[in-house]
Amino acid sequence: MTAQQIFPQILWRAADAAQATMGKALVDWNATGVSIDTRTLAPGDLFIAIKGPNFDGHNYVAAALAEGAAASMVACRPDGVGEDAPLLQVADTFAGLNFLGEAGRERSSAKIIAVTGSVGKTGVKEALGQLLSRQGETSFTQGSLNNHFGVPLSLARLPLEADYAVFELGMNHAGELMELSYLVRPLVSVITTVEPAHMEFFDSVADIAKAKAEIFAGLQPGGMAILNRDNPHFKFLADAAYVAGANQVIGFGEHDDADFRLAKYELAEAGSRVEASFDGHSLSYRLSLPGRHWVQNSLAILAAVHSVGGDLFTAAEAISEIAPPKGRGGRHKIDLGEGVFDLIDDSYNASPVSIAAALEVLAGSRPGPSGRRIAVLGDMLELGENSKNLHRGLAQNIEACGVDLVFTTGDMMRHLHDALPKEATSAWVPSTEEILPMVIQELRAGDVVLVKGSAGSKMGQIVSHLLNSKGGG
Repeated sequence: MTAQQIFPQILWRAADAAQATMGKALVDWNATGVSIDTRTLAPGDLFIAIKGPNFDGHNYVAAALAEGAAASMVACRPDGVGEDAPLLQVADTFAGLNFLGEAGRERSSAKIIAVTGSVGKTGVKEALGQLLSRQGETSFTQGSLNNHFGVPLSLARLPLEADYAVFELGMNHAGELMELSYLVRPLVSVITTVEPAHMEFFDSVADIAKAKAEIFAGLQPGGMAILNRDNPHFKFLADAAYVAGANQVIGFGEHDDADFRLAKYELAEAGSRVEASFDGHSLSYRLSLPGRHWVQNSLAILAAVHSVGGDLFTAAEAISEIAPPKGRGGRHKIDLGEGVFDLIDDSYNASPVSIAAALEVLAGSRPGPSGRRIAVLGDMLELGENSKNLHRGLAQNIEACGVDLVFTTGDMMRHLHDALPKEATSAWVPSTEEILPMVIQELRAGDVVLVKGSAGSKMGQIVSHLLNSKGGG
């Protein structure tokens, strides 16, 4: 344990927070963190009582203070809170959160990276945070705090002494990224790729590209954009970056004109070996993350490290130690008693391109004796009018990847089930609760099981059950 962990540094003093939020601190206090959720509150946090359509954080202020919160930002004095309570009173707590985030950004001298993309943004953000932490004080988005609540919260948590900061920016409607980019004001903006995700809210993939380009809105003058050179929307995004004031656009991928160019790679069940080049230099490194999508994203990760002045070769050497975030491709061996099976947990989210990538990982996995490749798939959500066809189209990927057994659940996955060849071994049921016992009954030693679906399809429940009821590790 470090001295900073034993004696956390003060993040916000009452007077500074009051000035930032145009509020009034009723008593003096010092906060070492910021929280909007009592379930994850740490002693010393400033608890911000956000009011939403289905909840009101003011109802939890007394509990937060009892659990060790240093203070609470409120719009009014909640019931059960005394006159001497450490409160920061503001006109509106959501506005106050944004003001605090803006002030956190304003006082920081960190080199800031913003990451978005149709797929892969959380993994890229996590890898960047871990790699840059080896080279300097680094702050990065925790979990998936990538929306209009999470981004200002992450900025409000930004330590004064940070050398680097990495923020994940998410969106599913036009206009959302622009607001977040203005808040973050990145030096480097990364777009992993543009694919058909959140199509329910867009007329075309080109419109998604336009929305992704909003990440350049707050780009610092002379900043940089890192883009997928193999993506058909590269030129549009590059032009948008330059119009927004970027000094340089860095392309990554296999394209001959890519700045960080993928020269050669070897995929394996436990990871990959990668050879790449940039600016006349060669890079050779290993990944512990399987799949071609991780190979591609590793180039974006290393390009971003280089762009903020980090040591590229140190990062390339350390990248083999990066593990995937929860629900994004992690592997577990689970004991059945008579043997083990491998579980690939990719349950956090899903889109056509990410399921295709996950199926390729499954195809590259080697089942044990008498084992099979099994895919357990839930609905891909927010795909709009073309959702049926996009689900149906996965049948080609399943056939090409040699999947032995397919379990599907959800209204849309019914279309995939119907599109599979009659001789394919597959099953469909409406709900996650119904498919779980079917999967459990079918499992045997040597199997490799992929679980994937959009977060709303609750495929994580299947993973949790398998890990908790069996000897997972």
